[in-house]
Parts: sequence; C-alpha cells; structure tokens
Amino acid sequence: MSHLDEVSVAVDAAIEAGVISGMNELLITLSDDAALSRDERYTQQQRLRTAIAHHGRQHKEEQEARHEQLTKGGTIL
Repeated sequence: MSHLDEVSVAVDAAIEAGVISGMNELLITLSDDAALSRDERYTQQQRLRTAIAHHGRQHKEEQEARHEQLTKGGTIL
C-alpha cells in the first residue's frame, strides 16, 4: 500500500469517526507530510475541511431543532 493510500485510509477513518479534534490533528499532520505532493496533501486536507464544516452545520441544525422542541408554547419545558 502506498503512502497516499495509507493517508487516504486514515482520512476516511477520521471522517467516519466524526471527531473534530481527530480531524484537526490529521490536518496538522498532513501539513508537514513531505512524502506527499502539494496537490495530494491539499486533496486530503480538503476532504477533512469539508467533513468538519458539514459536521458543524449538522450540529447547529440539531441544536436549533432541540431548542425549538424545548421552547414549544413560548417557555422552556
């Protein structure tokens, strides 16, 4: 398995786990990975950035839905 394949598997695993801190750590690690070309690093980092952004939007939507559910009728239940 090539280094790029290993990195791709690690990125897939981080995205699947959905843990933002793990994805951020991997972003930093990829920044210093001299074994990858600039384009390969960028591609893998973009995958992580997209997953982080999606996770943030999803979390915000869930919080808003929860707040709406809790405040039915104008007061917090």
